[in-house]
Amino acid sequence: MVPSEENQLVPKEDMFWSCRQSIFAEMKKKFAQVESAAEEPRVLCIIQDTTNSKTVNERVTLNLPASTPLKRLFEDVASKVGYVNGTFDLMWGNGDNVTDTQTPIDQKSDKTILDAGFEPGKKNFLHLTDKDGEQPHIMPEESGTTDDSVQDRFIGPLPREGSVGCTNDYVSQSYSYSSVLSKSETGYVGLVNQAMTCYLNSLLQTLFMTPEFRNALYKWEFEESEEDPVMSIPYQLQRLFVLLQTSKKRAIETTDVTRSFGWDSSEAWQQHDVQELCRVMFDALEQKWKQTEQADLINQLYQGKLKDYVRCLECGYEGWRIDTYLDIPLVIRPYGSNQAFASVEEALHAFIQPEILDGPNQYFCERCKKKCDARKGLRFLHFPYLLTLQLKRFDFDYTTMHRIKLNDRMTFPEELDMSVFIDVEDEKSPQTESCTDSGAENEGSCHSDQMSNDFSNDDGVDEGICLESNSAAERISKAGSEKSSLLYELFSVMVHSGSAAGGHYYACIKSFSDDQWYSFNDQHVSKITQEDIKKTYGGSSGSRGYYSSAFASSTNAYMLIYRLKDPMRNAKFLEAQEYPEHIKQLVQKERELEEQEKRQREIERNTCKIKLFCMHPAKQIMMENKLEVHKDRTLKEAVEIAYKLMDLEEAVPLDCCRLVKYDEFHDYLERSYEGEEDTPMGLLLGGVKSTYMFDLLLETRRPDQIFQCYKPGEVMVKVHVVDLKTESVASPISVRAYLNQTVSEFKQLISKATHLPAETMRVVLERCYNDLRLLNVSSKTLKAEGFFRSNKVFIESSESLDHHVAYTDSHLWKLLDRHANTIRLYVSLPEQSPGSQFRRAVYLKSSGDSGNLDEACERVKGPVGNMKSVEAILEESTEKLKSLSLQQQQEGDNGDSSKSTEASDFENIESPLNEIDSSASAENRELENQIQISDPENLQSEERSDSDVNNDRSTSSVDSDILSSSHSSDTLCNVDNAPLPLANGLDSHSITSSRRSKANQGKKETWDTAEEDSGTDSEYDESGKSRGEAQYMYFKSEPYTSDEGSGEGQKWLMVHVDKRITLSAFKQHLEPFVGVPSSHFKVFRVYASNQEFESVRLNETLSSFSDDNKITIRLGRALKKGEYRVKVYQLLVNEPEPCKFLLDAVFAKGMTVRQSKEELLPQLREQCGLDLTIDRFRLRKKTWKNPGTVFLDYHIYEEDINISSNWEVFLEILEGVEKMKSMSQLAVLSRRWRPSEMKLDSFQEVVLESSSVEELKEKLSEISGIPLENIEFAKGRGTFPCDISILEIHQDLDWNPKVSTLNVWPLYICDDGAVIFYRDKTEELMELTDEQRNELMKKESSRLQKTGHRVTYSPRKEKALKIYLDGAPNKDLTQD
Repeated sequence: MVPSEENQLVPKEDMFWSCRQSIFAEMKKKFAQVESAAEEPRVLCIIQDTTNSKTVNERVTLNLPASTPLKRLFEDVASKVGYVNGTFDLMWGNGDNVTDTQTPIDQKSDKTILDAGFEPGKKNFLHLTDKDGEQPHIMPEESGTTDDSVQDRFIGPLPREGSVGCTNDYVSQSYSYSSVLSKSETGYVGLVNQAMTCYLNSLLQTLFMTPEFRNALYKWEFEESEEDPVMSIPYQLQRLFVLLQTSKKRAIETTDVTRSFGWDSSEAWQQHDVQELCRVMFDALEQKWKQTEQADLINQLYQGKLKDYVRCLECGYEGWRIDTYLDIPLVIRPYGSNQAFASVEEALHAFIQPEILDGPNQYFCERCKKKCDARKGLRFLHFPYLLTLQLKRFDFDYTTMHRIKLNDRMTFPEELDMSVFIDVEDEKSPQTESCTDSGAENEGSCHSDQMSNDFSNDDGVDEGICLESNSAAERISKAGSEKSSLLYELFSVMVHSGSAAGGHYYACIKSFSDDQWYSFNDQHVSKITQEDIKKTYGGSSGSRGYYSSAFASSTNAYMLIYRLKDPMRNAKFLEAQEYPEHIKQLVQKERELEEQEKRQREIERNTCKIKLFCMHPAKQIMMENKLEVHKDRTLKEAVEIAYKLMDLEEAVPLDCCRLVKYDEFHDYLERSYEGEEDTPMGLLLGGVKSTYMFDLLLETRRPDQIFQCYKPGEVMVKVHVVDLKTESVASPISVRAYLNQTVSEFKQLISKATHLPAETMRVVLERCYNDLRLLNVSSKTLKAEGFFRSNKVFIESSESLDHHVAYTDSHLWKLLDRHANTIRLYVSLPEQSPGSQFRRAVYLKSSGDSGNLDEACERVKGPVGNMKSVEAILEESTEKLKSLSLQQQQEGDNGDSSKSTEASDFENIESPLNEIDSSASAENRELENQIQISDPENLQSEERSDSDVNNDRSTSSVDSDILSSSHSSDTLCNVDNAPLPLANGLDSHSITSSRRSKANQGKKETWDTAEEDSGTDSEYDESGKSRGEAQYMYFKSEPYTSDEGSGEGQKWLMVHVDKRITLSAFKQHLEPFVGVPSSHFKVFRVYASNQEFESVRLNETLSSFSDDNKITIRLGRALKKGEYRVKVYQLLVNEPEPCKFLLDAVFAKGMTVRQSKEELLPQLREQCGLDLTIDRFRLRKKTWKNPGTVFLDYHIYEEDINISSNWEVFLEILEGVEKMKSMSQLAVLSRRWRPSEMKLDSFQEVVLESSSVEELKEKLSEISGIPLENIEFAKGRGTFPCDISILEIHQDLDWNPKVSTLNVWPLYICDDGAVIFYRDKTEELMELTDEQRNELMKKESSRLQKTGHRVTYSPRKEKALKIYLDGAPNKDLTQD
């Protein structure tokens, strides 16, 4: 034996050493490969997946050794992107030379990537494309996994499997429509979350997985003649359950079910409690099932009974009542305790633990006729077949006054023995009777603690009805038999993840078919284990006080459903052959609908959808549509579809149409499809894709023409022929060329197309805006010159001397430069413009031809005369401003009327020139005389006199139509005409709020910056020369007839102008057509939706304008330097709407408040009908709707009062003499509150000499008669008039603040206009009845809603969950 054993050991030892040597050899070989791989160059491959719009912007990077075979490249790419190898192609993506005819990289080749053309050390770009027109197949998931909730793969963030998100997780990228098309491997179907319907999905899946409920629902038959199927809740539940059982989708929608609830789409965005939904749904089902076999189904399955009792501890007398319940609410942690119940059993014992009523809580015993100690509690009399336990995790934190969620750990068993909680016999007592007992309604009763009595069918069992009819032995025997069969098994755990403010529900359900637990998380269904169930117990680490569970894990069980273990009652799901006939028909119907939907999806999946363009042969407009064609349809059939889609039947024959590949962005025809009329569209378009990188153009021709062949690789060139003699640029001619052509060959090509000699041809390429390159090197290729897909060139072939001039000095360059910068504008002239007389007087003398108006106006090389500088006028007039006020006072009424004359000489938009007031007749005659003068130089009289300058500050009602521009501001300069530095915005405190502490402050900085940033600029430079004369800019105009519905007399100009021209010069060019000097009309730019904004920056160019922009010209004096347009509102403190717009005015820098008031007087009379004297009104600051600082007459704008463009002021009419005389005074608006009458008095102004609280109280005492010691006041809140409900004002305001001055916290009253409420503290508040309070509340709510103020603040109310049995609800605004 021994020798034989030794002989056997030898080969084993040899085998061991040989294996060891082979392993070492293999390892050595691997190390050698690694070393060689480290030495060899590597190739960086960047792959772009172009098969899907979601992945087209993503890149996959591979860094491979240069010796990697192409086969391995494809394998690595497939593994990286998750596609099945062999279902996609790889094509080169480097450079612009890639054409559609390029063949894909050969996947089966044995070449290395280096031999195949990949370049080491460089980026090698590849495009992953469809193979044979079919999209790549997604790699199947690994089999054998226990979690099938992995969705179909897509490039992007992967879904968080098994995780529980918030209620709006459904919109994340973890959900895609493709995920609902393939059924889960578990065999179960999920439910799509509509928005926040996870609570509904959890309950529906639980009911579906309850055999007794599902079987009973299937037995109910819908009668279509009795009810609309759309609104039948049981029928829609039937349909849903059938789909959950038979659908092949991963998840199905619940919209039909919620529609039967009477819900609209907004309900899907409401978060609700799953236990609340359970109650409401069961109630709705009972209502629908009345007088049917299922009428008592809910009670039979879910209803239990308990006794709510109170027993006297002295005589044993017991009062009680019977309550029914559908679920048992279990407290997580008793109020005030730091320790939560450890388990459900512990919470159940606490639920039935009686409490002793003693001391002040003693119970009045009917038998003892006195208050006695008593025991109060609950006893379970009957447990339902399906036991529902609600874990009360939502509580209220009285410290923070917010709802919180308790996340404490509470265990629950898989099997729960309820026999220990059933009431077997009453406690022994001398005598036990029942009676009607008020104590049963106490706080501890189940009925008042979320216990439902809605489903009780024991109408005869009530308080005072004795249950002692049976003997004690019989009752104990019956209860004992019930105890022996009260073992429940857990089959559903509804889990909540989140906080009390919101979260997400999902359900863990055990299937009774295979005892396997599953997670039903909306559309995801996956297998889970018992360990996953234990994770829902909840719990936190450490102790943080009573509400520490707020910091624990937020994912825990919320509702538990147990089923009684009773072999006699435990049902199994109905098999298909056991279905009632109506369910079989429903199953067949739903299958057919699903198959039809699947076929439709298949059609959609195989339909190519691409943009289609067509230039209409008759209308000559580019039309756009979407072409939808099946991938198997041929090109010829697609042309027919496009032909009908573009509605060309009456415009051109079908055989004169074809489809070509088109790039709409570059306006480039990529290729035509000659000889491919029978090729399927799927192959031509590269497969079915959600988006394409190109478009299609339906090209048309005349019957006598032939189609041009467009080859891939060609570039499109639009050739414009330039005529130097006429200075014209012709419309483009399309020519196709190749990038490898030379400039010389390109000239020959153009020569054939244009019939111009190539020898003298100059070719200019416009590469980008204003980049004009002369192609003068004949041997250079078009690619080298910068040609791309679509190009624009200009050619000129004359034999003029211009050829010998340097290109940038040539006539050709100047003409092209002008052409590149010229835009076309449409100018709307004012109606009944007096321009005809002006044009005859000014321009016909120089042109000598009264008939050729267009030619005379084609070029205007300068302004109409040398007008005096506006800055000079302002300089001269500035020194006179201080004395002007005194002069005007001396002039009296004559001065006022003279200043009002110019207010009418401008156009009124709503009532044009024919409605001008007769008071302006003298000014109109002056304007007419100025228009009719023959010498344009005399126009300077418009701005010569100082009186004219002052008059110009008034404005007409036309200014009220001016909208402020976001990019406009006004220019200010000091007396020395030098710009002053400024801040970017207006200080909100400035003089108007900080003047109390700076009453004697000197001159302040102005608001605007240097002249470059100004909003209105002089039309003349410092030398007095017109800016329009500085540089000649192209301007050409011609009459134009607008298609828009404009009124009679409306005139339009089509203007071609160099956009480098300044607004000042542009206005001067328009003078002949408007008929007044440029300083007397305004330019408005028209934006979308016909919004108009005034252009006031005279020194800016028209570079922001583009072709076909519209401009509106309105008569009215344009702003000069140092002037501001101001909106004037009337302040009506005691009116429901205290802010009323009056008019637009013009205030100037250096003007006093009194001067501005004087100029407002005539405008107020003419435009607003207000006949006031200068001392009868005041101006004051306006901030939103709040009145602010009162402006005194001697204040000077920009020195004492900061002013800006589009400024707003309040005009307040005074009842008496102006009381505000000094900047140190303070004006507040007071309002008395009368609590005994529940009313507020009108506003009264109180002028204080200081900020003393004592002075305020004295003034309030004077005007009200309240004794000084009884005055209480409070500052109003919010926007003027600080409205507040009279039901809240007495207690909500901060009455009688403990301060001595008004300018400190919490008042901070530092400026005029603050609102002060005051009252008599001895006056008692009126006592209101409920009817009076409700009536007053309605009136106050209506009043405050009209003024835009809220009645009171309240957080968002949760909308009650309702199921509407008779369709959608009526919109009841008072339901909350």
